[in-house]
Amino acid sequence: MKNIRPPFTDVEIATQPDGFYEGQSLPIALVSKIGISLLVVWALLFPLNANLMLSEVNTGLLNIFNAFYVLSVGLFAWFLLVLAVIPWTGRRRLGRGDEAPEFSTFSWFAMMFGAGLGVGLMVYATAEPMGLWGSNPEILRGNVEPNTVAAIETAYRYSFMHYGFHAWSIYVVTGLALAYYSYTRDMPLTIRSALTPIFGRALNGPLGHVVDILGVVATILGVAVTIGFGVSQLVEGAYSILGIEWLLQPGEDGGAPVPSSVGLILALVLVMGMSIASAVSGVGRGVKYLSNINLVLSCVLLVVFAIFGSFLFAMTTYGRAMVDYLLHFPALSFEAYSTDSELGKWQSGWTTFYWAWWIAFSPFVGLFLARISKGRTIREFILGAVIAPALVCFLWFTLLGGTAIDLELQGVANGAIVNASLTNKLFVTLQMMLPEGLYQAVAVMSVVLILTFLVTSADSGILVMNTIMAGGAVDTGIRHRIIWGVLLTLVIAALVLAGGGGLGALQNAMIIGALPFAFVMIGMCLSLAKALYRDYLRDRYGAAQRA
Repeated sequence: MKNIRPPFTDVEIATQPDGFYEGQSLPIALVSKIGISLLVVWALLFPLNANLMLSEVNTGLLNIFNAFYVLSVGLFAWFLLVLAVIPWTGRRRLGRGDEAPEFSTFSWFAMMFGAGLGVGLMVYATAEPMGLWGSNPEILRGNVEPNTVAAIETAYRYSFMHYGFHAWSIYVVTGLALAYYSYTRDMPLTIRSALTPIFGRALNGPLGHVVDILGVVATILGVAVTIGFGVSQLVEGAYSILGIEWLLQPGEDGGAPVPSSVGLILALVLVMGMSIASAVSGVGRGVKYLSNINLVLSCVLLVVFAIFGSFLFAMTTYGRAMVDYLLHFPALSFEAYSTDSELGKWQSGWTTFYWAWWIAFSPFVGLFLARISKGRTIREFILGAVIAPALVCFLWFTLLGGTAIDLELQGVANGAIVNASLTNKLFVTLQMMLPEGLYQAVAVMSVVLILTFLVTSADSGILVMNTIMAGGAVDTGIRHRIIWGVLLTLVIAALVLAGGGGLGALQNAMIIGALPFAFVMIGMCLSLAKALYRDYLRDRYGAAQRA
């Protein structure tokens, strides 16, 4: 044990001393901005080519890496479980000595919840169970009939998987690694720090720049997809309240109407304008206050569903689905199919899409979680950021999605919810559930909630991207927050227009951008395991020396 060297902590990220890029790493900032700008120009000038090329590349990558995505996420979940269970890793504090947490538990959870999943819940809490009620592996195997009582359990098995412990583990792997090195070793709060136990001093050069750039690109594409889905639902909500015809356009192949390109761009400009203003104000003000508002309005919406929705049906479903999910947890962790089969096509369109989305979002949410989690133990961090949010997600899915399914089973909806567009299922469910006068009030509140969730996600993403480019500095220049807010707006607008008003081009770009960062996350797990073990040995050796 005498030969255990001190950990490498001398991460050096050169930043500009003055000028326009003062305080930022020039290679990271320039390469990230040039790459994103080229994507915007390509999508705007050659939209058909961009849409087709992104689709083809995405299909090719999924054929090769579908199993890699699935197995990686299974590894993340079990890795964190082991860290939480082992006594000497679980009780380690993300800070020095008995350092107290910076934020209260309520604000910590509110910011984590708002940045991590707010928009996704508003879109998918209704749409996900409904979609999986009609298509999931057990249905494809012929074991149950779609859209029947028998299909409910399997629908929630996969809904819980996509938004449960596996999913939140993706965020927490990144967040825990960044927080550990930043708060116990005083290293920069940036992506490359999480790989120092493996690569050491090599990360002070081009390799470190590449790692941070991958984090920035994954972040902007992950946030872009989230904002894309959110503004689509925002337009659907505005139409349901105001009835303005040009907000919608006919769906593909005569399907349900979908938001128009004009409606999406207008909603995007509104959201991003508010996001930039909030990002300029910083974490302690705009982000914190918006997150608290989000949590309060979310609770009000849940209460509305508890009173007027199918509460008993939802709670019964919650209990059964939870038991079923836990029983199948090991199998779900490593259940990968060939993309040549029907099951493989389903998995690449559902599970792999979600895993890529969560991975693309993980540099942003992970770094944000690290930023707000100083002073908490590793066990507290894992339980608070994996178990607690997942249980809340399950409640949303069973209350909102369960009410929608029950309305269809009872014949009240008569196919209206099933046939609604992805981002309109929430509002159709509310229409079927509430009297007209109350519906208008709840719909307005839901639109406000979607808007604040979107602003929280976007402004947090802007802050995180600037933190990475500033070499881990928390306080970054206001002008660069504004520039990245504008760039994020242009990326979303360009890819929405390239997709003809749809979100396909956005989704394809996000899955492609997430793949390299998935390899970075594997390295994070290996690095953190090594760091924790060697720190444990150092502590034992130090205690023995003192004795």
